[in-house]
Amino acid sequence: MTRGPTLPAHPPPYLPRPLDAFNTAADEEVRTLLLRCLRSPRWSRRLADHRPYPDLDALLAAADEAAYDLSPGELAQALAGESLPELPEDTYSAAHMALSAAQAAYEARFGHGFVLYLGDVPPDETLDRILEAIRSRLTNDPEEERVTAAEELRRLARGRIGQFLGATGSRASSTNAPLSGK
Repeated sequence: MTRGPTLPAHPPPYLPRPLDAFNTAADEEVRTLLLRCLRSPRWSRRLADHRPYPDLDALLAAADEAAYDLSPGELAQALAGESLPELPEDTYSAAHMALSAAQAAYEARFGHGFVLYLGDVPPDETLDRILEAIRSRLTNDPEEERVTAAEELRRLARGRIGQFLGATGSRASSTNAPLSGK
């Protein structure tokens, strides 16, 4: 059996990627986007100033490194910028009360809002996961909880960056359940 002539190999056409737009956007635009990912001006500036990034993994690694370097004051500022997630409309008022009470207990113990990255938790499990995490973390000592909250903020930032730049498997930032007492 003979085959017909094969076409010469041609590179696929170049299509701009969201990361390309991120790398070439104006500094202020990028900083504003990054502040939506993690509410820390220094973190946002640091990531914007180190562009361009060759790929999403490099950007996420830089985001992690910058998040690990947050001072206690910058961490407090980032935590203060987070807000309660919206619960589904059909959530019972008792569930809202339970969440408010758990949040108040957490804030009284640690002096800042609760934050939790929910990743791919289905919406119908969100409330249970949040309440479970608050109860569990209430047993932490303040320093242990500061480290845990910083890690959750880092995970939120990664998820939000992935969502903004079109990475697969990322959920909308509004469902990545940042919690605080705002």
